[in-house]
Amino acid sequence: MLKLPEELRAIEVSVDPSKTAVIVIDMQNDFIKEKGKLYVPRSENLIKPIKSILDRAREVGVTIIYTQDWHHGDDPEFKVWGEHALADSWGAEIIEELKPREGEFVVKKPSYDAFYGTPLEHILRYKGLENLILTGVLANICVLHTAGSAAMRGYKLIVPIDCILALNEFDYALSLRQMSFIYKAKLTRSDMMRFG
Repeated sequence: MLKLPEELRAIEVSVDPSKTAVIVIDMQNDFIKEKGKLYVPRSENLIKPIKSILDRAREVGVTIIYTQDWHHGDDPEFKVWGEHALADSWGAEIIEELKPREGEFVVKKPSYDAFYGTPLEHILRYKGLENLILTGVLANICVLHTAGSAAMRGYKLIVPIDCILALNEFDYALSLRQMSFIYKAKLTRSDMMRFG
């Protein structure tokens, strides 16, 4: 068992609901369901804590944004990972347990970074948001790349450590270290997240 350094411990975090978005990254059938093309072991354990954050965030009007990995048949990414999250396929759908509600944003992304080639930044600026709560998979790929782009655009990051996952403990711990040390993300847990 990898022991996390002290600076990676979760703290209680409180945010202004009117200035905050919850970003649900790639919680799609291909990654979360065992029949998915790139199933992430234990990823179903993220559903309950992410749902807890979403339920409380919705009650106070926090903006909810989902990202959806979205690829076409000749995507260069398939050379690295194999075919996954094909546009309009079952695998690309957001899992039933966390389906977006009416009025919530869904951003289809062609790469690891949710800002690259998407309207995400436009949505955040239009809504006047400052704080991003990052959840989803994978900690060391799409979550980390999105965190980097967000930090370079001046957003404040909050990462509930029970709402992200990597394929192994090393990648998970390294991702937390990168996000907290380089991007100044506040690390918390779903039960330590406060709105208001």
